[in-house]
Amino acid sequence: MTTLIAASLLTLAVAGAAPLEPAAVDKVDLIEVNHLYDQQGRHVIDQLIFYDWDSSHGRFQVRAWRLIKSPGQMPQRDWSKDAYVSYWRDMHVMRRVYASRIRETWTTYDPEVLEREVLPIEYRQELSQGAPTRRRIASN
Repeated sequence: MTTLIAASLLTLAVAGAAPLEPAAVDKVDLIEVNHLYDQQGRHVIDQLIFYDWDSSHGRFQVRAWRLIKSPGQMPQRDWSKDAYVSYWRDMHVMRRVYASRIRETWTTYDPEVLEREVLPIEYRQELSQGAPTRRRIASN
C-alpha cells in the first residue's frame, strides 16, 4: 500500500511539474554547466553556456549564457528526444534549450568572457526571443 501511495504521489508530482505554458525553444550543440571560482577558491557563480559548432573554425562558439538561479535550470536528459534539455523562466519568457552534448566545468576564469575575444557579443546569435508569458492576476 505504501508503495502504491508513493507511486501515486510521484505521478502527481511529475504531472504537476509538466509545463503548461508555451516556451521559446532553441537547439544548440553543447550546454556547459560552469562553476566559476575566484583565485582563492571561493565560489562566484554557476552559469549555463550555450554553444554552436562552427565548422569553418573547427570549434564551439558561444551563442548565449545564463546564470543558474535555481536547481531546476540544470539540464536533464530527455530520452524521448535523445538530448539534454534545460527549462526555466528567463525574465518574461519560458525557455527550453536542447543540446546533444553537455559538459560540466569548474574554472577560475569565465569561459564566456574569454570567448568574447574570439566572437564579440554583438556577433552572437543569442537565443530566440519567444513570446512573453502572461501571469495570472488574482482577483479580490
